[in-house]
Amino acid sequence: TTTSFDLPRYVLGDSAMQQMAQSSVFLSGMGGLGVEIGGPGFIDVCVCLCVLTLHDTKQCETWDLGSNFFLRQDDVLTQRNRAVAVHPRVAELNPYVHVDTSSSSLDLSTDLCFLKRYQCVILTEARLSLQKKINDFCHFHQPPIRFIGCDAYGICVRVFCDFGDQFEVSDPTGEEAKEMFIQNITQGNPGVVTCMDSRTHGLQTGQSVLFREVNGMDTLNGTARQVTVLSPYSFAVGDTSCLRPYAHGGFFLLVKTPRTYSFETMEQQLSEPQVLTPDFSKPEAPLQIHAAMLALDAFQEQHNRLPNIGCCQDLVRCLSRTAQGSLPPLAAAVGGIASQEVLKALTGKFAPLQQWFYLDAIEVVKPLLSLSAEEFSPRGDRYDGLRACIGETMCLELHKLRVFMVGCGAIGCEMLKNFALLGVGLAKSSGEVCVTDPDLIEKSNLNRQFLFRSQHIQKPKSTTAAVATLEINPEMQVDAHLNKVCPARRYVDSRSVSNQKALLDSGTMGTKGHTEIIVPNLTESYNSHRDPPEEEIPFCTLKSFPAVIEHTIQWARDKFESAFAHKPTIYNMFWQTHSSAEAVLQRMQQRETLEGAFQVVKLLSRRPSQWEHCIILARLKFDKYFKRKALQLLHSFPLDTRLKDGSLFWQSPKRPPSPIEFDLKDTLHFSFVVSAARLYAEIYNIPYSEKDLSQEAVSRMLSEITVPEYRPAEKRIETDENVKKPDQMKLSVSSEEEREAIAQLEEAITADHVTPERLRMSPRLFEKDDDLNGHMDFVASASSLRARMYSIEVADRLKTKRIAGKIIPAIATATAAVAGLVSLELVKVVGGYGFESFNNCFFNLAIPVMVLTEAAPTSSFSIWDRWTVWGHQHFSLSDFISAVLVHYGIEPTMVVHGVKMLYVPVMPGHNKRLKLTMQKLIKPSVDRRYVDLTVSFAPESDGDEDLPGPPVRYYFSPDGEAHTA
Repeated sequence: TTTSFDLPRYVLGDSAMQQMAQSSVFLSGMGGLGVEIGGPGFIDVCVCLCVLTLHDTKQCETWDLGSNFFLRQDDVLTQRNRAVAVHPRVAELNPYVHVDTSSSSLDLSTDLCFLKRYQCVILTEARLSLQKKINDFCHFHQPPIRFIGCDAYGICVRVFCDFGDQFEVSDPTGEEAKEMFIQNITQGNPGVVTCMDSRTHGLQTGQSVLFREVNGMDTLNGTARQVTVLSPYSFAVGDTSCLRPYAHGGFFLLVKTPRTYSFETMEQQLSEPQVLTPDFSKPEAPLQIHAAMLALDAFQEQHNRLPNIGCCQDLVRCLSRTAQGSLPPLAAAVGGIASQEVLKALTGKFAPLQQWFYLDAIEVVKPLLSLSAEEFSPRGDRYDGLRACIGETMCLELHKLRVFMVGCGAIGCEMLKNFALLGVGLAKSSGEVCVTDPDLIEKSNLNRQFLFRSQHIQKPKSTTAAVATLEINPEMQVDAHLNKVCPARRYVDSRSVSNQKALLDSGTMGTKGHTEIIVPNLTESYNSHRDPPEEEIPFCTLKSFPAVIEHTIQWARDKFESAFAHKPTIYNMFWQTHSSAEAVLQRMQQRETLEGAFQVVKLLSRRPSQWEHCIILARLKFDKYFKRKALQLLHSFPLDTRLKDGSLFWQSPKRPPSPIEFDLKDTLHFSFVVSAARLYAEIYNIPYSEKDLSQEAVSRMLSEITVPEYRPAEKRIETDENVKKPDQMKLSVSSEEEREAIAQLEEAITADHVTPERLRMSPRLFEKDDDLNGHMDFVASASSLRARMYSIEVADRLKTKRIAGKIIPAIATATAAVAGLVSLELVKVVGGYGFESFNNCFFNLAIPVMVLTEAAPTSSFSIWDRWTVWGHQHFSLSDFISAVLVHYGIEPTMVVHGVKMLYVPVMPGHNKRLKLTMQKLIKPSVDRRYVDLTVSFAPESDGDEDLPGPPVRYYFSPDGEAHTA
């Protein structure tokens, strides 16, 4: 059944979910970092955790409101224990987890035996000496208790992991194994495997692959061989010289090889730490922060406090002056990373962090070092922790910021949380956060869109999130809209460029995430580069020659769309256009061309009128899809068919189909017929009951159906060798089909079957998350039957749903991390920082890897430049070209307004336009003050295309006022 945890299941798999169900976790410290680990990030990590214990000994303070999004003003006023205060809000995130609290003392004198009941212990806000003691206890316990230590001091954060001497990981990468088809395998030592169609295999030397369906060298089938990569398209697999020669076909899969990791204790790691380096432009940074934070630990032990706010004497400047503070986005980023490590500790899935991770936001603080200590002093409000890091002036800039956010899904919810903690867009400062999202909340959203709860299902995302955000920070101004912005990224980027506004873009897929920062006049825009197009499945492959399960799932999804959405929609549109069946018949008899008429008449003539007819229709579709199609293909291309070059027609990746005989006892056959019949009944508005869907009732009707015998048709079937592209195919109708359609319509009119009700259908919109509507039943059964027909390994319902629903696997840990990283860049944008301060990021928490890079810089002039020319009533095109040359140093070779070419010298007569006025060429409306023109100029080298210049805003009068005709 559909649950709110389907998306993490796509990432983790059922085995990992089951392991979590038997695990208990102890989390100490309910400050900003602790709640980031135990809050939204844990929505996925503890999908079905046995017990989560929240531990804290401190009371809520006003300071905490700026870092802990689960605390409210009442918690501060009543001085509640932090763990007790956040408990109900953490517990409601996930009904499958038992959440309890503890406020017991935890120090160097505490008996640690109580930790034996836990599989993982996470410490935040704990002194290093205590961390080392608890880590030793966990490391040497049998079996080892997985230990994670996390610390956030102002602009620096760290994560430490110790999962014991021997920690086995079943799947280090989490990447789905894809079938790769084989072009050739040589006989030799070593034998060399070449991929079909120059596809890149993506393998690494030392990995192993499993062979299947190889012809000729068939002893390879079912065996795993270690590979040595030779090129992106080929690899060696050891000695094949004694095997039979390779004939054709076959594919290989990457074999998931378990790996064992060894960890040292924190005490052992302090002097020679293993660190992950996120920013290769600062390779020394992790070790420097390691040393600085150890000095900070020593300072705390010696003075029993942190350095004073803004203090430059106690320690390294940036760390010292901010150590008491909190930077919420940094806590969010490292909280997501730490949560992912908890998941690894419990499940043995994905490669664990070995063993330290450091992240800093030093670029945020460096430009502020010259400010006075007063800038960073506490003022007794919720922003004191933030103020200690970035100062009062920057806080005020954030308060008055006006932000437009597109989308309020997983990342959007996390961004709103960060905005609330940063104090972005406060009403009293005339700031605002404007968010738009046309979507409603679905059950599957709940696991990672943490502002939503079960009572919000089917309510708008944007308005619901706005209310939830104001609960975190009531001082904000949040304006929620339901408008759709599409196509989102490229359109929003173009508007950002046009209005000279910064754009912060981000995305996740499973454990992977990316951020891209686009700043006017500093970086490239999003549209400056193009993503590679998505690979489409060839038409003939979908229609007749599926090779992998993705093909059969897409085929089934297309069948749903065609039969239950597209055709009913066309049918309704036709009868809205044409007044009556009699008028249509008359025009058809006169041989008029009526678009869609033949398809509509066919639907009308075959329209079922009762439930039994729907069953018959579904049963006939079964025969058409899974028996007749196979028989026709084998009739057209017998198994021994050869191509012109003598090679077999039926060889990999083509698979010969096997006809399927309908079997009442086969649950898959039964599921297809029932789900198809239900959908036919619904589009034709035919009532049915639960009793009609019973196996007894359906079986009785099916047993009475006689299916006509198959007779092969002599018709051309599209193949890779003779395929006609879809855009080249002409949908012609034969005279025999014309006569048949006319006769059918005549018969329907004579029989008085053309009632208003019969001229309406009810299209179905595919809905993957409702298990009661039968949509996924149809797609899953149709895909599985087609897979059987072509001897393709069948996918389970979850995978089918992911592919058919075009679901992007998501996990809250990656979402929290990406939103935190983006919010850090937002602070830099608000501060007007220089180019070198900004970072783009890519990470994969599964491996784990994080790479911070500089944003792409602009060239000598860029799309951010806006050139301006002031004209007048008699200003000619020649004057315009001269003005651009004089003011900006280039001579336009082409001038375009929208889609209208004002000046292209190679076009006939365009040189005569040079004397015409700009007003005559553009013909603006009376109240138009200016237009934006596109100019191009000559390239440096002959033969190159003209180069586009920045947009030029042309004002029709010197003062920018509206012109007069």
